[in-house]
Amino acid sequence: MDVPITRQQRSVGWQNKLLFTVCSMGNSTSRLYSALAKTLSSSAAVSQELLEASQHDQSEPLDPKELLDECQVALQDRPARLHRDFFSLRSESSSQQPRTFRVMQWNILAQALGEGKDNFIMCPMEALKWEERKYLILEEILMYQPDVLCLQEVDHYFDTFQPILSRLGYQCTFLAKPWSPCLDVEHNNGPDGCALFFLQDRFQLVNSAKIRLSARTLKTNQVAIAETLQCCETGRQLCFAVTHLKARTGWERFRLAQGSDLLDNLESITQGATVPLIICGDFNADPTEEVYKRFASSSLNLNSAYKLLSEDGESEPPYTTWKIRTTGESCHTLDYIWYSQHALRVNAALGLPTEEQIGPNRLPSFNYPSDHLSLVCDFSFNEDPARLL
Repeated sequence: MDVPITRQQRSVGWQNKLLFTVCSMGNSTSRLYSALAKTLSSSAAVSQELLEASQHDQSEPLDPKELLDECQVALQDRPARLHRDFFSLRSESSSQQPRTFRVMQWNILAQALGEGKDNFIMCPMEALKWEERKYLILEEILMYQPDVLCLQEVDHYFDTFQPILSRLGYQCTFLAKPWSPCLDVEHNNGPDGCALFFLQDRFQLVNSAKIRLSARTLKTNQVAIAETLQCCETGRQLCFAVTHLKARTGWERFRLAQGSDLLDNLESITQGATVPLIICGDFNADPTEEVYKRFASSSLNLNSAYKLLSEDGESEPPYTTWKIRTTGESCHTLDYIWYSQHALRVNAALGLPTEEQIGPNRLPSFNYPSDHLSLVCDFSFNEDPARLL
């Protein structure tokens, strides 16, 4: 008789697989390729000698251009990726351009959910295989080279994103959901969660907070990371936060409570917006929801960066996610980059692909790895004294 596997047993199995995967990286001829090509193995004996060799190899920096080239070679049989342009949002002409920093927000789609739960009926299973999908995700990150990267639904942090991005110069932080739905999927790679990465040649860590969001007094399954960083060039501080609120229709009040809890935490961390703030997240809420309105009216003086792409500067894009499931087609704006409008300005934003570019089968697809589109903005400190608090 088959004995059901519990979520705890799956989690233990994931940790055993993870130990082997991290230790096995770096053993092939190409260090760059080995950092991507190794897949999970569930049974192996790991020697201390191999572990030490692996740790030494992972300390060596990677060249982002060479890594991007390797991604593109691995993806040469895939269709062309979605073309997207940056749009300048600076209103005045200036001979001296401000020094900017780039922020990227992206729900990358947890591998276990994509293959085991999300039922993307128009996406071939072959397009969801991690062996190639990871290259698409890394290619997108390497193409835009963010200084700060905020990700949701990360379930390959320890075997892919942390080893690779740390060797590209990023400091990495991860917080798993306490009861990730990924653990319900057989052959999962562990829990998904939020991750925050920043380039250490641009910023230094001042403090870091890992937050389990509450709905009133109830601790929930959703999390956030908030890190205060100091700009290496100017010495000024900023707080970056990443989150992923509760999904699905019918949970609007729950999301409002989670969002309110996050704002309360950030109010304390930033000392009432004395430290400028950027919040990236999949809020699972369109702009008509109360949690969106709560952020827009917050005492932290936040604005949504992607509104600035609209003609009136007040409208969110028509979609940030577009997919077809067994329940039907879903096209919504759920992802946002909020920023302190008194202290920061948006200099440029990455445009969103058209419906024609996305195609009739929507997302994910052979040429885009997630059901959510990445958001990328270039920010600078606002030097106008009239706009500072």
